[in-house]
Amino acid sequence: MNYQNILFEVKNRIAFVTINRPDKLNALNHDTLTELKSCFELIRNDNEINIVIITGAGEKAFVAGADISELNKLNEADGKAFSEFGQEIFNQIENLNKPVIAAVNGFALGGGCELAMACHIRLASEKAKFGQPEVNLGIIPGYGGTQRLARLVNTCRAAELVLTGDIIDANEAYRIGLVNKVYAPEELMSKAVELAEKISSKGQIAVELSLKAIVSTDDLSETDGLKYEADLFGKCCGTDDFKEGTSAFLEKRKPEFKKK
Repeated sequence: MNYQNILFEVKNRIAFVTINRPDKLNALNHDTLTELKSCFELIRNDNEINIVIITGAGEKAFVAGADISELNKLNEADGKAFSEFGQEIFNQIENLNKPVIAAVNGFALGGGCELAMACHIRLASEKAKFGQPEVNLGIIPGYGGTQRLARLVNTCRAAELVLTGDIIDANEAYRIGLVNKVYAPEELMSKAVELAEKISSKGQIAVELSLKAIVSTDDLSETDGLKYEADLFGKCCGTDDFKEGTSAFLEKRKPEFKKK
């Protein structure tokens, strides 16, 4: 499929999604969000894809935020719809049946930080910057920033970042648990691919069900979460991949998973 604002390709079962508006610091306008929605629907239904890496074009930005020229035109009703549309797409990413790695290569501000937080794993360049500076525009984060940031770090730190609009560097983002790893800029994509290949080599039914269990912790109590985990564990035990994985371990050989 041809896109105007994103690049999409698949190599070795890894989908690469690149926000491609470098002249606008990859800002998320309505058309770009619509293309992301379509792209991730395609990824969900493509059995040849095991994992996704999302990044931004150019060297300056992952995504520098929403398109301010669109924001400036909103009234109250339009603003609510604007927020709900972005939330729908970022929920789609968070609840994807495949892992999504954010390779944050530069500015991840506002909607860009929210996009990164919707991904399951975040790797950052040493040049990356993170923040929710919406208060500087007289608004609040609208694509899930108030919710995901508080869950990923803690409510006190999230409140400080959101209420001040401060921007933090990659090392501080790592310190507070916002990103998994920080790499030199020239290493970022190779490290993202290395991680993606490692995850892609595992039993993909187990990967998908692990994701379901992990994402469910936002909505379930520990008791209900444990019941859900047991249900998913049982499903794994009914698969050919489970039999192959355990047999390969006992036979001291590399497993050949079939996603069955």
